[in-house]
Amino acid sequence: MEKVNVFIGDSVTDCGRDIEPPFGDGYVREIARSGALSGQIINVGTSGHRLIDLEKRWQVDVLEHKPTLVSVAIGINDTWRRYDDNDPTSLEDFRERYLQVLQTTKAALNPQFVLCEPFLLAVRDEMNMWREDLDPKIEVVHEMAKEFDAVLVPFDKYLNELALTIPMVEIAEDGIHPTVFAHAEMAKLWLKSLALA
Repeated sequence: MEKVNVFIGDSVTDCGRDIEPPFGDGYVREIARSGALSGQIINVGTSGHRLIDLEKRWQVDVLEHKPTLVSVAIGINDTWRRYDDNDPTSLEDFRERYLQVLQTTKAALNPQFVLCEPFLLAVRDEMNMWREDLDPKIEVVHEMAKEFDAVLVPFDKYLNELALTIPMVEIAEDGIHPTVFAHAEMAKLWLKSLALA
C-alpha cells in the first residue's frame, strides 16, 4: 500500500498551493523535493485558518485521503486573532479541538502523527506579549505529541534560536510568515525530526 502523507495547517503550510500546485512554495515543497519522504504528498494548508477551521474540513481534507502520516502545523492564527481582531481562542477550546481531531483520526486510520509547534518571532515589541497566549498553546502541542506518540517538530524553538544568530527579518519579515530561507530550514528540521535527514 502506498504511503500517503497529508500536511494540514494555515498559511505557513499553504504557501500558495493553488497558485503553485501541488505543494506551494514553502516547507512542504522542500520536503517533497528532498525525496526523503516516500509516498504521495498532499498539502491541504489553508491561509488564515485556525484550529476550528481545520476541524470543520478534517473529514474531507484529511480522513478521506486515508493518510498513513498526518502533519499538523496550526496555532499562530488562534493567537494572532486575539490581538488583531479581539477574537481569542481559549486554551481549553484549543486543547479540546486538537484532542478531538487526533482521537478521531487515530480511531479511523491510526496514522503516524507529526505535530509542529506554531511559531512567532517578535519582530515588533508588542509581539512579545503574544507569547502569553502562544506559549500555552505550544504546550498543548507538546501534550498531544506525548499522548499520541507523535513526532514533535520544534519550529518555534528552532527558529527563535536561529534568530539569535541572524536578523529575525531574514527568517520571517513579519514574524509569522517564513522567508524562502526559513522554509528550507523548516523542511530540514521536519525531516530531521523524523530521522529522514
